[in-house]
Amino acid sequence: MEPKASILVVEDEENIRTALTDFLEFHDFKVTEAVDGLEAERIVAKKDFDLILLDLMLPKISGEQLCTKWRRDGLQTPVIMLTAKGQEKEKVTGLNLGADDYITKPFSLEELLARINAVLRRTDPARAVGQNFKFGDLDVDIAALKIKRKGKEVEITRREAQIIRYFAANPNRVISREELYKEVWNDTMTDLGTRTTDMHIAKLRSKIEKNSADPQIIKTVRGAGYKYENDL
Repeated sequence: MEPKASILVVEDEENIRTALTDFLEFHDFKVTEAVDGLEAERIVAKKDFDLILLDLMLPKISGEQLCTKWRRDGLQTPVIMLTAKGQEKEKVTGLNLGADDYITKPFSLEELLARINAVLRRTDPARAVGQNFKFGDLDVDIAALKIKRKGKEVEITRREAQIIRYFAANPNRVISREELYKEVWNDTMTDLGTRTTDMHIAKLRSKIEKNSADPQIIKTVRGAGYKYENDL
């Protein structure tokens, strides 16, 4: 079983912070608390987290300032902004600054949990699917770089394994070429990146699809990207 993620909760309102911590610990997350922006900054400088829940309105250093600084310093940890109702402009600003998602107070804890899990799946496919999993009608062994269908084994490259794992962690969701390139190649899309992505998808389809001319596992969504359908 994959270990649960570690989460930093940055919230100055004690009742909200305590409720979030209790709820997340109940769901087996490892939780650290920060009561203001300055404390959050000190904690993040010393410890790595899988995700940060960041209140927008904080004493000493605002959530907006923190997110700006963290992204400027190269911090890749996903951030979910907690915003008050009516802060539409701030939400957009937060996303532009590098937040991965936002949720508006008052919010349902179950909705927050769903958003946390969605962000973690998106940013850490290994946590979502592990080393051995089903991909369509294929059995995938990431460590061995092998896929198997009805006893027939095919070797895959490390890059192909990364692509498969990312799609497997995001089933039935359209994934743009830009997103795939950013997450798998860890780079910003260029014209060369577009060709690279398409070439890798074509090569991977030749290995995993029964008919690569009519793909049923990784489908093309015209004008949008690709989608893995896991209802085979």
